[in-house]
Amino acid sequence: MKKIHFSLATILTLSTFAMAGGSIDPVEPTIDPEPPVVVPEPSYQDSGFYLGLGYGFLKVKRETLVPGNVNNTTWGTGDYDQIMLQAGYKINPYFALEGRYWLGLGDNAWAAIGDNSVQSVGEVDQWGFYAKPIYPITEALDVYALLGWSKVTYDITNAPSDADRDGFSWGVGAAYDFNQNWSMFADYSNVYDNETKNKKGWLVNDDMNVISVGFTYKF
Repeated sequence: MKKIHFSLATILTLSTFAMAGGSIDPVEPTIDPEPPVVVPEPSYQDSGFYLGLGYGFLKVKRETLVPGNVNNTTWGTGDYDQIMLQAGYKINPYFALEGRYWLGLGDNAWAAIGDNSVQSVGEVDQWGFYAKPIYPITEALDVYALLGWSKVTYDITNAPSDADRDGFSWGVGAAYDFNQNWSMFADYSNVYDNETKNKKGWLVNDDMNVISVGFTYKF
């Protein structure tokens, strides 16, 4: 009898709970949405070997300390056209190693000695090896510096101080990429600025600066 009363009490309790709480909706499982598919923008790898060809305009200023001269100095200036050959390796978008060779063309150099003027014919060839720090302004436009060492062959007729020069060289410039392979550059380089002695023992100060423009092909 007690078992029957217990069963009835249990049934009444469950019925009361159902009436008070109402129906219980089944809980549906939550499914996480799939993540959106991100399509990367097309880009190219900004590194590798490159070759370049350009034009160089070299400006030379020479000052010579001449013993016995009234003013004790003579000076000369010359403008030279050059063909520039370029080869380098871009390690990453921020740094490259580069070699350059400027092939001088025969030009007239105007030299002034005291009150007299002498017209000389000559050419200047030079080459250099540079570390090239690069700062990308945009994906297509870079600015850069050139820091390295150069050697200059200064061959001027009617001048007693023809000799090779070598020393620290620096420059600044910019390059614009047309596409993955082709780009255009323009830069200024201080090729040589130092004092040496010529064959007569006179002290000679040469200051050589070149503006170069050209095109580069990256492999």
